[in-house]
Amino acid sequence: MKKLLLILMLGGAVLSKAQDFKKVGNFVLLNQMDAAKTELDKAMVDPKAETKPDGWFYKAKIYAFFYKDDKLKVKYPHSEVTADQAFDKYVSLDPTFKFLRANNGQDVLFNVYAPSFNSGIGVFNSKNWDSAYYYFALAVKYSDYIFQNKFSTNQTQAFDTTSILYAGYSAQNGQKPELAVKMYDRLISANVGGANYIDVYKYCLVNTINTKKEDTFKKYLALCKSMFPKEDWEDYELTYFSKNYSLADKIAMYDKEDAAGTTSAKRYMQYGESFANISKEDKETIDSAKQNDYLLKAADAFKKSFGKNSTDGIAAFNAGVIYYNIFGIYDDKVSQAKRALQDLNSKVEGDPKKKASPQYKTQVESLKSERATYEKPMNDAGDSSITWLENEFTILKDKKDRTREENNCLNKSVDYLSNIFIYKRDRARGKDVKAYDAYEAKFKLYDGLHDSFKL
Repeated sequence: MKKLLLILMLGGAVLSKAQDFKKVGNFVLLNQMDAAKTELDKAMVDPKAETKPDGWFYKAKIYAFFYKDDKLKVKYPHSEVTADQAFDKYVSLDPTFKFLRANNGQDVLFNVYAPSFNSGIGVFNSKNWDSAYYYFALAVKYSDYIFQNKFSTNQTQAFDTTSILYAGYSAQNGQKPELAVKMYDRLISANVGGANYIDVYKYCLVNTINTKKEDTFKKYLALCKSMFPKEDWEDYELTYFSKNYSLADKIAMYDKEDAAGTTSAKRYMQYGESFANISKEDKETIDSAKQNDYLLKAADAFKKSFGKNSTDGIAAFNAGVIYYNIFGIYDDKVSQAKRALQDLNSKVEGDPKKKASPQYKTQVESLKSERATYEKPMNDAGDSSITWLENEFTILKDKKDRTREENNCLNKSVDYLSNIFIYKRDRARGKDVKAYDAYEAKFKLYDGLHDSFKL
């Protein structure tokens, strides 16, 4: 008798637990959520309830109801967190939403989605970016459940574009690019377009430049060109190239594109800037002769850029500056050889025996030869510099509405030209009167224009 009685008591306990879940459901149907919570708390004490989707669904539904009600969510703080955690557990136990569908329970999704979106708007307007992202991301999560399961009666799209967009904005403003790109990528990958979305595409493109993700960069670039074909995307390509390729890669790409004849004026300019402005790290690994080769490569790129666009005075100026710098490098070498010769002569001055020695004569010839070796490329660079700086001067001097950069180039170019012409004038002194007068006139022209170009 005692054993039978014990079995009956245990059976009654199990039956009581099952009856308690039914009570929860009844109170939920009546929207008596406080009472439903009380019954649910009793039922969930049983460890077996942890494995049943029913209890977790009811918990999510109850706390979602609290969350949507302004008074109740004060009484039950962080109710959205509890509802979300409970719903996650429910989904893990019932991924097809069988219980939810059978009980017409999709309102739990709307009761988390709608107040989350509205809360997101409020804190977004207050510029509380972290909180805004939290609420909009929660809205995205539950709108996805709604859209993917077709619980909305007015559904014309695959996801809630607005929630995703504002979640991205919030993360972007909060300086959390990974979260922003995660949201924006959904819009881009779905080919969401229109003028209002172009900055989203640009943001993701810039992020891949900064994070050196070449495959993703190419993916976004292709989508950008497809969605906004009238926009100029070349600057983004050039920036990625400039920031993320090694000098050796740039040289190889330049030679390949140049040979193919596909390089634009803008891209030639980018190549020229890359070769002219070698990083400190690269300079430490290459000798001065190789650095000079890169300068010549830069000049070549700037000249070809000008060849593609003969109205671009900046391209001509850049080429002229490269040759002016090369002129200066060789001028220093010539001066060094000249000083070395003067120093050698000072040591034998007043000593005919030393001056007549074979060693002295050999040293003199060596220094003269060295000087002559430098003078030819120096003069060639000076002539090339004149050609390109005067091209720039001719194009820009009478141009209306010059930019600040163009005025700066003009001011620099007239100084560079006056320096080269005074050198040429002095070299012609006493040797070629006609050349001397021509160089003197050029020197006076450009020297008289010093700092005369202003906005």
